[in-house]
Amino acid sequence: MHVLQPKHSVLEPEKAKTLLKELNISSLQLPKIKKRDQALPKDANVGDIIKIERRLEDKKILAYRVVVP
Repeated sequence: MHVLQPKHSVLEPEKAKTLLKELNISSLQLPKIKKRDQALPKDANVGDIIKIERRLEDKKILAYRVVVP
């Protein structure tokens, strides 16, 4: 992982389920990220939800993506 690359991590199934319930969406409505993307953790599988943590000054900004083939 490069120092300028935001941290990517796989959400645990229970946390993913809670997130989708809070946002009132299905995983199909999340933005997509390809399985071959170099930023993904090695243990990411198709259908997993990825949490992306970006830093902006002293704030942490979270984004979520679903892994597709």
